[in-house]
Amino acid sequence: MRRVLAIVSFVLAGALAPNIAAAQQAAKADSPPTFQPEPFWPKPLPEGWILGQVAGIAVSPDDHIWIIHRPATLLDDEKGLEKNPPEYKCCKAAPAVMEFDTDGNLLRHWGGAGAGHEWVKNEHGIHIDKDGSVWLGGNNDGDQILHFTPEGKFINQIGKDDGTKGPRSNDTARLNRPAHMFTDEAANEIYVADGYGNRRVIVFDAKSGAYKRHWGAYGNKPNDDKQPPYAPTAELSRQFSSPVHCVRIANDGLVYVCDRVNDRIQVFRKDGSFVKELRVTPATLANGSVWDLVLSEDKDQRFIFTADGANGQITTLLRETGEQIGQWGRQGRQPGQFKWVHNMAIDSKGNLYTAEVGFGRRVQKFKRTN
Repeated sequence: MRRVLAIVSFVLAGALAPNIAAAQQAAKADSPPTFQPEPFWPKPLPEGWILGQVAGIAVSPDDHIWIIHRPATLLDDEKGLEKNPPEYKCCKAAPAVMEFDTDGNLLRHWGGAGAGHEWVKNEHGIHIDKDGSVWLGGNNDGDQILHFTPEGKFINQIGKDDGTKGPRSNDTARLNRPAHMFTDEAANEIYVADGYGNRRVIVFDAKSGAYKRHWGAYGNKPNDDKQPPYAPTAELSRQFSSPVHCVRIANDGLVYVCDRVNDRIQVFRKDGSFVKELRVTPATLANGSVWDLVLSEDKDQRFIFTADGANGQITTLLRETGEQIGQWGRQGRQPGQFKWVHNMAIDSKGNLYTAEVGFGRRVQKFKRTN
């Protein structure tokens, strides 16, 4: 009898195992993602190099992590090795563009003016396309979007500097302090969050640089009129504020835009038609709560993670509804804390990477734990 019961139990366990595994997977999918900082990522840089303000981070198709930082922002007491003769052992600026593997090993580095191109005046934003080529930008007057091979060989430039200053949000050739960019590989287009000077998303042909289209908040024509300061209880602005700080394209073709100071994400179709907006920590004033966003690594991209530089935290939203389901981090210098968390990236395993322009001036890795 005992043998019969043991056999029945074994058969039932085998039959139920797939259902249990499926239930566990479903529970994981419905659970807010959780993360653990890896405090020793990346590994120490060689040659006495140190980072300035880290103004962009991206993950390539091979799960390598790329950053762009601002070498000119080193403090006086961080440039001892740049003096002649050296004043002390620390330090000198690392190259502006750096590539790491997921273990934090430095793989490649380059940056600066070269054959056929100038360099941006204030580094801001980096994106790696499906071919592994590198797009980067700057947010000073006249800065453009530059396109390079992974080795740092110049390919082309998007946007033209005509030497003038000031916003022109309906100029089809001139960017004004762009903040971020993202490629649509199928359409061979590049979307630019433009940015700190202009108040729009603008789309170009990724190879020729030819203008395609642009739009402002709610898909309307943007303007450069002075806007009233953001107030949580006031009517929502019909224009983007400054800066329009990020643009991302989801797997389903929806375009997500960070309207940073207005504490919101606006969602569009690729033609610029408005779909919806999601408000994030709407009581936030000053620098705003939506500095960057990334979409989760699952096929349906169920979650949105937002970088909140003002509050020093990461917020998790359900992409479909915008419901806030998680929030972690705080202002500070310890692992897992932030000062002006500026940009984020996510790898194929769901690990998050953050870049800071505040006093931390660092990158951090957060391993997904569920």
